[in-house]
Amino acid sequence: MTAKTHINALENEAIYIMREVAAQFERPVLLFSGGKDSITLVRLAQKAFYPAKIPFPLMHIDTGHNFPETIEFRDQMVAELGVELIIRKVQDTIDQGKVKEEFGRYSSRNMLQTTTLLDAIEAYKFDACIGGARRDEEKARAKERIFSVRDDFGQWDEKNQRPELFDMLNGQIEHGQNVRVFPISNWTELDVWTYIEKENLEIPSIYFSHPRKTFVRDGLIWSASEFVYKDEEEIVEERQVRFRTVGDMSCTAAVISKAATIREVVAEIRESSISERGARIDDKRSEAAMEKRKQQGYF
Repeated sequence: MTAKTHINALENEAIYIMREVAAQFERPVLLFSGGKDSITLVRLAQKAFYPAKIPFPLMHIDTGHNFPETIEFRDQMVAELGVELIIRKVQDTIDQGKVKEEFGRYSSRNMLQTTTLLDAIEAYKFDACIGGARRDEEKARAKERIFSVRDDFGQWDEKNQRPELFDMLNGQIEHGQNVRVFPISNWTELDVWTYIEKENLEIPSIYFSHPRKTFVRDGLIWSASEFVYKDEEEIVEERQVRFRTVGDMSCTAAVISKAATIREVVAEIRESSISERGARIDDKRSEAAMEKRKQQGYF
């Protein structure tokens, strides 16, 4: 199978999944972060329903500690597409006393997103949430089905999942349940970048090499920001970096890079022996960090 045929097959599968979501669910939503995977999902949704508009809203669970470049890109993209964007803020959840702000060396709002997400699902009565998780990112995500059922508490039971045979996607759920849908589950990081190049998609500038004030901790490179805890002895220096993944600033590290174009990024990824999740400190809290968060209702 050629690279072009491979990408076309992945695109066709994802479009099929998008259409199944629209057909089987009453109130779907596309979870949108402004990152490369959710940008890819939006393009796939455009293709799935063209010439009509995307028939469901986008929703961003905003930690308040996002990269400014990502938020600027998000707002620009939504305005150009003319789609509805729902923004739910972790700060509101903190103010309501439902979660507590973390402090200290490894503090982050990333885990706090779960409560905000579950509250939003309940408030809007969403029955399907389309996300950009991929099987190659982390071992817990490799256990997910394409239609992954959550119970009425928003929780995931990784030991009790439906079989998915011959592209038969079962969207039947009980009252109170909802489904997480992963149209690019079978894609890799390299597939996403290849698709971005093929479709000539715009993405936030932080994915490309740029000078940035950073400091090093635990062998990882962090943005010097008011949102990122820094010890007094940690020295801020300007480095030429880029980000492989775009999450909360407090848990997303950069990599040294000269890759300034999509083609150079693709070449860099081919040579890399480290997963993009290797730059996410929240995955390193324990061996089963991601799985525990997903059991509680995380993305």
